[in-house]
Amino acid sequence: MIRVFIVDDHTLIRDGLRTLLAADPLFEVVGEAGNGQALLDQLPTVATDVVLLDLNMPVLDGLATTHRLRAEYPDLRILLLSMMTHERTIGEALAAGAHGYVLKNADKYEVVAALQGVASGKRFLCSEIGLGLLEKLLRQEFHNPALGPGVPLTHREREILQLVASGLTNQEIADKLFTSKRTVESHRQNLLEKTGVKNTAALVKYAMERGLLQP
Repeated sequence: MIRVFIVDDHTLIRDGLRTLLAADPLFEVVGEAGNGQALLDQLPTVATDVVLLDLNMPVLDGLATTHRLRAEYPDLRILLLSMMTHERTIGEALAAGAHGYVLKNADKYEVVAALQGVASGKRFLCSEIGLGLLEKLLRQEFHNPALGPGVPLTHREREILQLVASGLTNQEIADKLFTSKRTVESHRQNLLEKTGVKNTAALVKYAMERGLLQP
C-alpha cells in the first residue's frame, strides 16, 4: 500500500484527490495540509511514502517545501501538482528534487499512474507536458537549422555551400553560376544566418558534420 499525504491550499481539490485515492485499494491517504509548513509540522508523526504537493500555496509553497523535504526527508517521494506548464517552472521543480510533475487537469488514471511510478522509484512527467516539450523541440529543430541536420536550404544555397567548401571565391562562384558577385555574397550571408555560424570555416565544418556536402 502506498501512503499518500495530500498538500493543497484548496479544500475542494484535497477532497477530490482523497475521494479518488480512497476508491483504489493501492493507496492510503495518511494526511492532509493546506500548505508546506503544515505538512512539515505533521510529517514527524505520520508515516508517508509519497507527498502529493501543490506548487502554488501560501506560507510555504511547493518549491520551497520540496527543498525542505529533500533535505530533511531524503527518502520521501515527491509528486508536484500544478496548473503551471511553463518549462522553466517545471525545470525548477525537478531541479529542486521533485520526482514527478503532473497537471491538475490530468485525468484520474494519469494521477494514479504518476503516484505509482513515483512511489516505485521512477520519475514522472505527465503526458501533456511531455508532448508539449517534444513539439516545441521539434519546432525549434525545424526553424533553427543550427539545432539539427534538417537544414531548410534552397537549391541555390546548397550549390553555393558546395562551391564555398571547394574553396572558390565569391567572384569565382558568381562566374560559375552565371550570377552576380553581390548575389553570391547575399546567399553566403543567408547561409551564415540560417546555420548560426560566424565565418566560412565554421560554415564548411557545419556542412560536413551534417552531411550537406557531396563527395
